Amino acid sequence: MQTIWFCFVAFMIVMYALLDGFDLGAGILHRYVARSDDERRQVLRSIGPVWDGNEVWLLAAGGTLYFAFPLLYASAFSGFYLPLNMVLWMLMGRGIAIELRSHLEGPVWRPLMDSIFMISSALLAVFFGAALGNVVRGVPLNEQGRFFAPMWMGGGHEVGVLDFYTVTAGVTVLGALALHGGTWLNLKTTGAMQERARRAIAVLTPIQMVLTVLVSIYTFVVQPVILQHMTSQPLRWVFPLLAVAGLVMLVIFPRQGRERAAFYASCAYLAGMLGALVAGVYPLVLPALGDISRSLDIYNASAPVSGLRIGLMWWIPGMIIVLAYSSWVYRVHAGKVPAEGGPY
Repeated sequence: MQTIWFCFVAFMIVMYALLDGFDLGAGILHRYVARSDDERRQVLRSIGPVWDGNEVWLLAAGGTLYFAFPLLYASAFSGFYLPLNMVLWMLMGRGIAIELRSHLEGPVWRPLMDSIFMISSALLAVFFGAALGNVVRGVPLNEQGRFFAPMWMGGGHEVGVLDFYTVTAGVTVLGALALHGGTWLNLKTTGAMQERARRAIAVLTPIQMVLTVLVSIYTFVVQPVILQHMTSQPLRWVFPLLAVAGLVMLVIFPRQGRERAAFYASCAYLAGMLGALVAGVYPLVLPALGDISRSLDIYNASAPVSGLRIGLMWWIPGMIIVLAYSSWVYRVHAGKVPAEGGPY
């Protein structure tokens, strides 16, 4: 039962990365791909109907984590209190920039909102990557499953939320989401902006290949348990192979003008990378630095099995409704975004 809920949480995190990932990427790239006010409005129209719904996956993943693995939720949210508050501010900054951009006109307001949108999107990508890096590297858990990690390493602390490895992971996620946003804008726009999105894909893909190799090697060095888990069960290598296939296809599909296939290739890369991390740490959910026996896993961090069984009665129907609604929204708003007219 714990494994089932571990897979549920992992599924929701992957869905958040795939869906909110492209509108974060659009925010990262929009000052480059959009050169005029009309083009920037077009970028916002491409994500406008779905961006807030995409963020629901993050909230739902947090709620499911709280229900299924309460000790992990309590430990992580107390140990990462400051970074999580910064994430909340950046999420609010993005929402304000998107929804209030066109409420005022002037030489300062709209450029300010565009800058907030770009900076918040980029910093969110970096912090989400650093969060993944902390989960993979491990944290200094004590006997009670608690820890404190300062923002920076040093000052008497061996590790911090941001150190060499977690910053590398953050930069890798920044590149991955920028690339994902480029494939989305390539899919949704036409003309000069689509051409700039294709150029961004062409530049970012080889950079992302280098970052992927670098962060993969670094991960095996920082957390050797992952390599042990992967080699003990070779089926787990399906996820890294999926990520590699996605990156290779990102070289081929944009050149062939296959817009939708390129976007799906980016989805495959993200799903493969996240799947590899999840498969690599399982059954751990928060490794401990120094003494691996102190780690939180799916058994010592979970809610009672009886409660997990009852939870299936509301989680499965609720998820069916969410998936059906999301599919309907994306179908209604499918196709290219017009260059002029409309909201934002």
